[in-house]
Amino acid sequence: MNVIREDIDALNAVLKVQVKPEDYKDKVAETLKNQRKKVKMPGFRPGMVPMGLIQQQYGSIVLVEELNRLVNGSLQQYLSENKVEILGNPIPKQDNEVEGDFKNPTDFTFAFEIGLAPKVEVKLNNKSKYDYVKVKVDDKLVNKQVEDLRRRYGKLISSDKVGDSDLVLAQFVELNEDGSIKEGGILHSSTVSMEFVSHDATKKELTGKVIGDKVIVNPADVSRGGKDMAAMLGVKENELEGLSDKFQLMITEIKGMELAELDDELFDKLFGPGNVSTEKEMRDRITADMAGMFINDSDRMLTQSIYNDLIEKTNVQLPDAFLKRWIKMSNEKEVTMEQIEADYENYSKSLKWQLIQGNIFKVNNIKLENEEVMEYTKGLLASNYAQYGMPAPEDAELTKSAMQVLQNREEANRVYEMLAERKLTNYFKQTVSLKDKEISYDDFVELAGAQK
Repeated sequence: MNVIREDIDALNAVLKVQVKPEDYKDKVAETLKNQRKKVKMPGFRPGMVPMGLIQQQYGSIVLVEELNRLVNGSLQQYLSENKVEILGNPIPKQDNEVEGDFKNPTDFTFAFEIGLAPKVEVKLNNKSKYDYVKVKVDDKLVNKQVEDLRRRYGKLISSDKVGDSDLVLAQFVELNEDGSIKEGGILHSSTVSMEFVSHDATKKELTGKVIGDKVIVNPADVSRGGKDMAAMLGVKENELEGLSDKFQLMITEIKGMELAELDDELFDKLFGPGNVSTEKEMRDRITADMAGMFINDSDRMLTQSIYNDLIEKTNVQLPDAFLKRWIKMSNEKEVTMEQIEADYENYSKSLKWQLIQGNIFKVNNIKLENEEVMEYTKGLLASNYAQYGMPAPEDAELTKSAMQVLQNREEANRVYEMLAERKLTNYFKQTVSLKDKEISYDDFVELAGAQK
């Protein structure tokens, strides 16, 4: 066998695989011989069917299968031995028939198109300047966190009237458009958390009401999405369509939150026995913990900024026509060229980033070693335990759990992507010039949203 490369341009080439009879005839003959032993045909004993009949019935099928095996193997061997970096996989050359006669097989030539990976040069060094945006952990932010923690560890008590953050127990009755009770309509008791009522007019109307008061509401205005609304009304989500948007809400009970006291009991629950003993120490600890928590967010914003810059400024040419054909041919579901064209910009952007990231890893010898992946996975699992206030298991059990995670292809890919992003972020922080920039939490959230 012989593979000939014909370059079309810098991004496209054709590989021609030449196959001679000596490459396939012995294997085809052996396969047909084995097939003869298995074939059952009327008038012949098992294994005694004439080879002419076997050849006539199975010859073409076996030949095609063997040629496919030989050609695919030759292509992969050629690409590997010659270190040819391609995008996607080789695909049969468009409008090009196989050279050769399958009925009277002798020499064959198969032609395949390949898309060549472009050369990528990432221009990033200590002259590249970026803001490293941090959240300013001020009194406003700390006060809110203190209140949230006191609320989380507080207790519900009965209230006389509805407040901004109370829990309202109510009976919902479905009404007609004229305000009369709908016959056969919904009658259901549920709760409304005032803290999550975002409809200003409804929240204003409910605030200050007392037990026994009735208010006409749209259920959508006192719930958070279809699933929450269905649960509130005691129906299935697919049953919401056709329901009235007018319901009578009668208040049956009001529960307010009594905040936990700032005492040793709360401090011990939050930080462990004896670690914090005063409100000042608590606030200092919260300030430090929040600053540490926001580091990951700052890192993500930095990486996103550099990603945007590199995508825009790095010259990456792609064999677009080839890639569109390859996507169409390799897609499990039938897809039209119109569909491919509509989504191709997103696909090409993603592919460009893969090439840029691959270049960074290759040039800077950044690798994901198996041992490192295992330790990172164990760290993720330990963090999950800590999140629920549970101690991590012994190392042997943690290692076993990590191995189970990595045996799941989808989970393993997620872990590798997370570790690769961390390494990439570390490379960015070590390579570019950073200028710390503190902004408020609200501005930080707005900026993070604008980056996406």
